[in-house]
Amino acid sequence: MNDPAPVLTERRGGLGVLTLNRPKAINALTHQMVQVITAALNEWAKDPSVDGVAITGAGERGLCAGGDIVAFYNDAVNGTDHSIAFWRDEYRMNALIADYPKPYLALMDGIVLGGGVGVSAHAEYRVVTERSRIGMPEVGIGLIPDVGGTWLLSHAPGELGTYAALTGDQFGAADAIELDLADVLVSSDRLPALLDRATEIGIPTAVAEFAEPVPDAPLAAQREWIDQAFGHDEVGEILAAVDDDLRTKIASKSPSSLVLTLRALRSARHMNNLTDALDQEFAIVSQLLRSHDLREGIRAQVIDKDRNPMWAPPAIDVIDLTP
Repeated sequence: MNDPAPVLTERRGGLGVLTLNRPKAINALTHQMVQVITAALNEWAKDPSVDGVAITGAGERGLCAGGDIVAFYNDAVNGTDHSIAFWRDEYRMNALIADYPKPYLALMDGIVLGGGVGVSAHAEYRVVTERSRIGMPEVGIGLIPDVGGTWLLSHAPGELGTYAALTGDQFGAADAIELDLADVLVSSDRLPALLDRATEIGIPTAVAEFAEPVPDAPLAAQREWIDQAFGHDEVGEILAAVDDDLRTKIASKSPSSLVLTLRALRSARHMNNLTDALDQEFAIVSQLLRSHDLREGIRAQVIDKDRNPMWAPPAIDVIDLTP
């Protein structure tokens, strides 16, 4: 029996619909999926009968849990470089989405992590639901927030993006909107009707019609202390400024990734555009592919699942912080 297509592409009137179709893997992105998405977007951009594009995920668990990190691990262990080609094409896809010439609607229902943020948070129309759990958890596996994550998080209000990047936390709908990773809240059971309506009246009008009131964001109430504690330019200074529980959480991540992430965020904040940030991310992750912490982080999370990574170096205070 043939495996199902990992991305379904279809036309619904003037709407092009992309459905990520690996539900057992929470639609984690493969290189093939990136290539299919890119080809469809390029085709629809030139097709005058296509008025807009929507992306959604198959299954009940989420839009996309990120990239295929087992493939990253295999490259890291075997000394191969398939991930380099994957990242190159993925980042080009992220830039294409950000500059897409037609309305692009992302339905960010359920889990949306890492690469899932890349196919959604750069969209013109970003819809979250009561089930959304959105985050960039890369520091927990020895990487940095990529797919344009350093650009997005460095331009979040105040230091909320720094907080999100260094904790690797997942956020609900209201906080995702507060972080400027999403725009509109729609109940998950209304998403099929939203897509149907978008085929009838277009994406912008349909999104406005379905938008629901957004509850207060928990992050907004914490903004003052987050801005103060995470405004430092060294991870050690941030750790000294937070409480014991948060210090323990952050310190459990890869020390090297924390340092690189903070530097990448500060650099991206002053860049002119997303493409420059993607170029910086590509240079960093290409080097990290050969790092101990990437192998160890993925091993601990998804290979052996012992959740006990042995980072090298083991702590921030033994890293050479010289630029």
